[in-house]
Amino acid sequence: MDGEGRYEQRVVWAVVDTGIGPLLLAATGQGLVNVVFHATAEVRDKALERLASRLGAEPVEEPGSPLLAEAIRQLDAYFAGERHSFELPLDWSLISGFNREVLRELATTVPFGTVVGYGDLAGRVGQPGAAQAVGMAMGANPLPVVVPCHRVVESGGGIGGFGGGLETKRRLLALEGVLPEPLF
Repeated sequence: MDGEGRYEQRVVWAVVDTGIGPLLLAATGQGLVNVVFHATAEVRDKALERLASRLGAEPVEEPGSPLLAEAIRQLDAYFAGERHSFELPLDWSLISGFNREVLRELATTVPFGTVVGYGDLAGRVGQPGAAQAVGMAMGANPLPVVVPCHRVVESGGGIGGFGGGLETKRRLLALEGVLPEPLF
């Protein structure tokens, strides 16, 4: 507890190298709370500032933390092609409402190697006309890769958008066998 009797939130972070570049991982006592693509020093610093502001605690770099160790192990196995699903506690506190509902639906019903359309996912949460809102929820996903927003595509066969960049989305879908590996 802090000096005013409130429980202090502990936030730990690490940057890990992956097949799609460096990812910043952050966790709380509740679970993995944030995954950030392209975690260069500048991106990392902005993400950590945002986390400190949103969670009310200064994130501490602690790559050996038990809170992060399992997430790092599972992500390594995923990028090595040895893991098809994540079994991690998740801290959903950075997202709420419709966005959280859509992301939870995605995480539990769209397995490795499959894709779903924005409109289809909207229908699964009882909002069949909300394809655009689903796209916004995907863009707000604080846990990409682990909560697989890369598996959401356009109904007409297009790849759709992606916060980590279209090349990153293509590489993740290729890793899962949905798209062919890029030629270069």
